[in-house]
Amino acid sequence: MNMAWKEMKKNKGRFLILGSIIFLVSLLTFIISGLANGLSQDNAALIKDLPNGQFFMTKEANQTYNLSKISNKTQTSVLRKHKDAVAFSIQMGFINEGSGKQRSVAFVSSTASPLFSKVNKGEVVLDRSLESDGIKIGDTLTNNQYNGKFIVKGFVDQSKFSHAPVAFINIDDYKQIYRIQEMQLIFIPGGDSGETITGLKSFSKDQFLNTISSYKAEQLSLNMMVWFLVVISGMLFAIFFYMMNVQKIGLYGILKAIGVKTSVLFTMMWTQMIFITIFALTISIALGQVFNLIAPKGLPFSLTVGTTVQLSLTFLLIGFVGATLSGIQIKQVGPLQAIQQGEV
Repeated sequence: MNMAWKEMKKNKGRFLILGSIIFLVSLLTFIISGLANGLSQDNAALIKDLPNGQFFMTKEANQTYNLSKISNKTQTSVLRKHKDAVAFSIQMGFINEGSGKQRSVAFVSSTASPLFSKVNKGEVVLDRSLESDGIKIGDTLTNNQYNGKFIVKGFVDQSKFSHAPVAFINIDDYKQIYRIQEMQLIFIPGGDSGETITGLKSFSKDQFLNTISSYKAEQLSLNMMVWFLVVISGMLFAIFFYMMNVQKIGLYGILKAIGVKTSVLFTMMWTQMIFITIFALTISIALGQVFNLIAPKGLPFSLTVGTTVQLSLTFLLIGFVGATLSGIQIKQVGPLQAIQQGEV
């Protein structure tokens, strides 16, 4: 520990450069991860906020929820067997304000369930983001495919689907707008993953989220960027400590000649790695949380404590691996050979 600290004070510039790079890489990783979480919530909060369970759609739909049409007979049978189950449908559409302004929404309708807002015929419950856009309780809205008018009865928090605010409407109104009689999906909270229903295909929550094409593509791209940055940080550690070790071959030779064990030299290197990583992560975490608080309201950004801890531990692990790989040469070099090849 003492040797590690003395070397860091002697070569402040080198370690400061490495720390700065790790800080920038980790901060960028936290920002992208926060955007991934925020976009995930903005894209599918309606589904993500449901409890764990099983989703069912028809096999013929080929994992495309809006092509699924569950027969009334099957729906009645499942809902009778599972009292907490719910059948629901989701379709993208538009609502028109009294001023003529048109807004994109995701119409959602369901059978009676505490998991979804209860809406009477001619009523609509909207995601709260539309309240901030000027829509108020009691306002009258219309739809080009609906003969009547919708009265806004309330707002709910964090109900988004495909980056559009959700509009909960009555089943009868939904059927009139889309000219269909069948519901698309059945959800059984806490359902057994091995349960089968004739003619239907089962999905866990994560599996169902991945059937939403925009969600899967978006999350895959952002998560690849996050882990690519993590791998880069590991490579930086490996390259930095490798170059440092090459320059200190002679020093290592002398230390080994006077009886310093290889494990002590590795401990010195690990101590330096941990100190630099923790110092860089502390600053980047603080700035990431500040950005989480001051991010513009319309920016889908969510950097949770769980995500921060997970990424921080990953950075420490990848730094440890990178530094260890670069230090293999310390173990291989003999004292006499190191003294002959290196300079002190």
